[in-house]
Amino acid sequence: MSISKEKVEALAHLARLSFSDDEKETMRQDLEKILGMCEALKQVNTEGVEPLIYMTESHNVLREDQVVQEISHEEALKNAPKADSDFFRVPKVIEGQ
Repeated sequence: MSISKEKVEALAHLARLSFSDDEKETMRQDLEKILGMCEALKQVNTEGVEPLIYMTESHNVLREDQVVQEISHEEALKNAPKADSDFFRVPKVIEGQ
């Protein structure tokens, strides 16, 4: 498949890229090579081949989520640099208008 200079310019515009004339020609050639490889893949006989979903046969073994209270509310606030009775106190980072 042939890629025109206009197609490269349109793709560059969509990707918000700018190329010199030499770079546009290089991109055009590279895109033609990529499309040529895709065309070659169409020629491969995939009859009877299962679609590949995962690269390996291994599966993740995950534990069940269980809510466990590890530390108390007071223990969590104990080492805070600043805290009031129920919350961590942090410096204001967003200025109001």
